[in-house]
Amino acid sequence: MKARVTIMLKDGVLDPQGEAIRHALGGLGFQGVSGVRQGKVIELDLAATDAEAAEAEVARMCEGLLANTVIEKYAVEIV
Repeated sequence: MKARVTIMLKDGVLDPQGEAIRHALGGLGFQGVSGVRQGKVIELDLAATDAEAAEAEVARMCEGLLANTVIEKYAVEIV
C-alpha cells in the first residue's frame, strides 16, 4: 500500500520560495500568475493492508516528524 502526503505552508505564512517562483515565471513571460505556494510531496510504501489504519498511522508520522504543524498543513492520500 502507498501513501502520498502533500505538505504546504498554512495560509498567512510567508512563502519566500513561492514568491521567488512567481517572480521567475514573470521574468520568463508568464504574466498571468498572481501567486505561488510551494510545498512538498512525500510518498511512503507501507506494509499495512487496512487503508483506514494506514491513513491514521501516516497522520501520526506527519504530526511527529514529516510536517511542522505550527506552520504547515498536510493531506494524506492512500493510493
